[in-house]
Amino acid sequence: MNLHPAFGDFYSLFNLPRAFALEPARLESAYLDVQGRVHPDRFAHLSENERRVSMQWAAHANEAYQTLRRPLSRARYLLELGGVDPEIESNTAMPTEFLMRQMMLREAVEEATDDEDADALDALIRELKVEARGLEAALGQDFDQNHDLPAAAGRVRQLMFLDRLQQEIRGALERLDN
Repeated sequence: MNLHPAFGDFYSLFNLPRAFALEPARLESAYLDVQGRVHPDRFAHLSENERRVSMQWAAHANEAYQTLRRPLSRARYLLELGGVDPEIESNTAMPTEFLMRQMMLREAVEEATDDEDADALDALIRELKVEARGLEAALGQDFDQNHDLPAAAGRVRQLMFLDRLQQEIRGALERLDN
């Protein structure tokens, strides 16, 4: 790879197919390979400009790896590449069944928090992780098989709800530990 400030997309950087389904080991191996080639220590003896460019490449590789390794950020990135805005702030339309489930989960979190029931909060996190994996599998279908970006955008919004709720539960668990 030539060091040049004009970066390509994250998938091209790692020479990976543009897909939602990624093998974590393959992504990590590609990341380590790129980092090994662009790490600023390899350019310490060169000009300031070449060192700066290598730092830019290293930062780009870090950002790419962090984005692609997490399903939610990878899905958002694929939507961006496809020119689809998931309308996270403006489109709160969700299937009624999903919204009802969210309300039930929030009530359960509130009750477990009020009762200081760490076991119940842990159980809710496990439940949400299973639900998130189901949404991630559906996202894989939306992106890789059906090429249905609008459906993927809806699932991304749902996955963000689940992610936010998991963060709230982790916060409640931390408060219980203190």
